[in-house]
Amino acid sequence: MSEAATDSVGADWLAAMRRGDWEAAWRATDRIELPRRDAQRVAGFVRAPQQLRWDGTPPAGRSVLVRCEHGLGDTLQFMRFVPLLQAAHVHFLVQPHLVALLRDAPGLGEVRNYWTDDPLPPHDVDIEVMELAYALRMNLARLPGPYPHLHRQLPRDASLELPDEGRLRVGLVWATSDWDASRTVPLAALAPVLALKDVQFFSLQQGEAAQDPLLQRFGVERLSPRTTAIERAAAAMCALDLVICVDGMPAHLSAALGRPTWVLLKHEADWRWMEGREDTPWYPTMRLFRQPRAGHWGAVVDQLAAALRAVAAGYRRRAIAAV
Repeated sequence: MSEAATDSVGADWLAAMRRGDWEAAWRATDRIELPRRDAQRVAGFVRAPQQLRWDGTPPAGRSVLVRCEHGLGDTLQFMRFVPLLQAAHVHFLVQPHLVALLRDAPGLGEVRNYWTDDPLPPHDVDIEVMELAYALRMNLARLPGPYPHLHRQLPRDASLELPDEGRLRVGLVWATSDWDASRTVPLAALAPVLALKDVQFFSLQQGEAAQDPLLQRFGVERLSPRTTAIERAAAAMCALDLVICVDGMPAHLSAALGRPTWVLLKHEADWRWMEGREDTPWYPTMRLFRQPRAGHWGAVVDQLAAALRAVAAGYRRRAIAAV
C-alpha cells in the first residue's frame, strides 16, 4: 500500500475512533493489516515499526505474550482487555514502573518487567496491549469497565495520611512530559482555581514542574517527594476526594482506581476522548473539560473553577450536617 493510501486509512481510522464508530476503525485497520499478513508469509518479510505486532493468530486457548510498548497510561487503560483473551497462559510484559503495582494482579497472567534483558518466554501469540481492542473487535457497547482489582494491589505500607482541614481535598497534576507540552496547563493559569477557599489542594505533580514557587504562595501541599512510586501516588489518590489532572498517566491511574477524576484536555485531544463529550465510556468516574480552541486555557479554568466551587459547597454543607 502506498504512503498516501496508508495516510488515508489512518485518517479514516482516527475519524471513526473520535466519533465512537470502532467497527469502522477496525475495517480501516484491516485494509492495512490483512495484506501485511499475506506478505508476512513470504521469506524475508520484516515488520515495520508502524505495523501492528499481532499477526492475526487467535489468542483463545494459546500462550499469549502481551507487550506494553507505549505510555504508562496506555497500559493502565488497555489492560482491562487482558482477562478477555481467554488465553491458556498470558505473559504480561509491562514497564518497570508498573511491576510492583500489577504483579500477582488477578486476570493479568504472569506480570514481568519488559525492560530486562531476560529472554522472552515461549509463546504462540505476540501482541501489544493497545492492539487488544482490535484483536477482540471491541465496540462501545461491549467495552468493559476499568480493570477492577487495581485498588487491591496497593501495598499496606503505601497508605498516606494527609492533613484534613474539613475542606474538599483535591489532588492536582498540571504538567505533562516534554513530548507533548501542549497538554500542560501553566500553573499560573490555574490561579482562580487555587484561590478557592473551600478547597485544600495537594500537588501530585512530578518532575521540575513540582518545584513551582506558586505552590507555596497558594498553600498547596507538595506530595511529590512521597509519591514518586506509582503505588504511592495511587495511595494518595485514594485518600483524596477528587483528582484534577491533564491528559496523562495520572488521569488513567486515578480513574482506574475508581476515584472522581477531572481531566483538562487540549483542543485537539487524543482520539480516546472522542469529541464533544464531557464524559467518557472508558471511565465512569471521569469528567472531561475541553479547550474551546487551541492554546486557550482560560475558558477551561473558568468552567473548572465553577464546577469545583459547586462541589466544594456541597461538601461543606454535608460536613456541617454531620456535626
